[in-house]
Amino acid sequence: MSSIIQLLPDHVANQIAAGEVVQRPASVVKELLENAVDAKATDIKLIIKDAGKSLVQVIDNGSGMNVTDARMCFERHATSKIRQAEDLFSLHTKGFRGEALASIAAIAHMEMKTKLEQEELGTHIVIEGSKFMSQDVAVLPKGTSFAVKNLFFNIPARRNFLKSDTVEYRHIIDEFQRVALAHPKIHFTFYHNGSDMYNLPPSSLRQRIVNFFGGKTNEKLVPVVEDTEMMNIQGFVSKPEFAKKNRGEQFFFVNDRFIKSPYLHHAVMAAYEGILKDGSQPSYYLYLTVPPNTIDINIHPTKTEIKFDNESAMYAILRASIKHSLGQFNVAPVLDFERDANLDTPYHYKNLDAEVPTIQIDTNFNPFAEDKPNKLFSTYKKVEPTASWESLYVGVKHDTAVVSGGNEFASSNNEYTFENNEFTFENEEVTSSLFDDEEVEQTVHKTYQIHKKYIVSPIKSGMVIVDQSRAHQRVLYEQFLVNMTVQHASSQQLLFPINLFYSATEMELIAELQQSLVNTGFVFEESNPDHIVISGIPVNITESEVAAVLDQLLSDLHNGIPENSFSQNDTIAKSMAKSLAVKTGAYLTEKEQENLVNGLFACKDPNVSPFQKPTFITMRVEDLDKKFAL
Repeated sequence: MSSIIQLLPDHVANQIAAGEVVQRPASVVKELLENAVDAKATDIKLIIKDAGKSLVQVIDNGSGMNVTDARMCFERHATSKIRQAEDLFSLHTKGFRGEALASIAAIAHMEMKTKLEQEELGTHIVIEGSKFMSQDVAVLPKGTSFAVKNLFFNIPARRNFLKSDTVEYRHIIDEFQRVALAHPKIHFTFYHNGSDMYNLPPSSLRQRIVNFFGGKTNEKLVPVVEDTEMMNIQGFVSKPEFAKKNRGEQFFFVNDRFIKSPYLHHAVMAAYEGILKDGSQPSYYLYLTVPPNTIDINIHPTKTEIKFDNESAMYAILRASIKHSLGQFNVAPVLDFERDANLDTPYHYKNLDAEVPTIQIDTNFNPFAEDKPNKLFSTYKKVEPTASWESLYVGVKHDTAVVSGGNEFASSNNEYTFENNEFTFENEEVTSSLFDDEEVEQTVHKTYQIHKKYIVSPIKSGMVIVDQSRAHQRVLYEQFLVNMTVQHASSQQLLFPINLFYSATEMELIAELQQSLVNTGFVFEESNPDHIVISGIPVNITESEVAAVLDQLLSDLHNGIPENSFSQNDTIAKSMAKSLAVKTGAYLTEKEQENLVNGLFACKDPNVSPFQKPTFITMRVEDLDKKFAL
């Protein structure tokens, strides 16, 4: 019997390995950027076309490679980062597997240009699907340039599984942010389809964060600094009032390597316990420095998971340091019943000397003088003489007056009298009404609210129980869809325009959604690189809800905008309906309950909410009779 086990060819093995290392264009960006950082580059350029499907190019001014290294770097398990197994526990570089370049070259057209600083000429290599097409000598600047074209050209099934350009581009930005935030001393430049997206000069960590997420981010940051024998913590966390609904701006870096750790994330959330709204997520940018021999990075090919020797101690230190920073900068509330806030001395009064108060004295004051000249210091208001009540009746001279239905009286001197038919006084209390009695209808209480969550309305066959939040979502959802697709929505103009600040990524998303938002009733006055100005809002949105509505919309569309225009409108309508719908626990008046129930059953599909959950149930009288019969 012939043997059935055989060794796979190198190009097949590389394609299999590429399935683990290269999942999408963002994976190529990550590997090439980390290689540039390991080469000690101080200036790195990232060039993208068609969200990385056509071109991913990284140019650096690092150390470069000689001819032998340039050819060897495309072999599997070929690396300059480690020499033996013990080096895995003292890693100071991003990469160490030696699989990235071989995997990328197996599934793309790849071009590399590299040159050492001391050499006069460099090396130019072209590879297509693991096959070396050419290797030439070329005149090049110092450093290395990798150009990856036509990703997954020989695996069409894999290419078909890629998402839209918007989604893939967003993943590339995420990887670029992670590398650029980890190394603020390196100059990064990012170009997409010929446009300059980011230009990040060498700066401090705070400035790098502000350059990424907008100038308004600076006031949100609270510094965190802690130095212990086990680890060193530096970075920033956001103030609780700036917490968001999504988990976008949350970064952990261990030894300048981005990681994902639900355990450490829980430590951060524990530090914010009691000062965050439900469902809100704080932003944080935390840099942990630990001894390399206390962590294990060789767990996953993406190297975003790390095992720590003593996770529980790190949890406690991280939680305590963040809690300390929030308290130190008066972000977290302090319960001190003995403290009087009115006695706190402002900072600008701290070093000032006390001044003796000046007292004004009237030297001419004499309490025994008859004519007191103390006019300057008088605090009494001058009383103007007023006419007596008798002046009201000057010129009225008659014999008798009728008071309260005919009780006659005459003044003792017959000077002031009243005529019967001109002045009458009523003892009865008069109450006014806007409507006549016959116009007022006695309304019957038709709806009832239970636990501020459900609305019960009786019908002929029994009763209807409506979920108030889901019902309002359905009503608003259909209103927004009509406004965006059938007719232009009405808008209410604001006396003072609203300025909302967002990061560059969020500004791009808002620009793509702008026309759909205009159809719902928003009016955009102008758009700036880091903020938008809104001068009009839909009639069913209050001014205080605008920021929350847009934040929820950006959170829902974080993974990409649907290509289809109807799907885009549908997503926006769902998001806005979810944000503006009345919440569970809100009290509704009788009129509001009745309007909500009537509005629900006037919808085209009142049975389910926009998220396909039931909005109401009916309970018949027969069902109640059966329950009482048990």
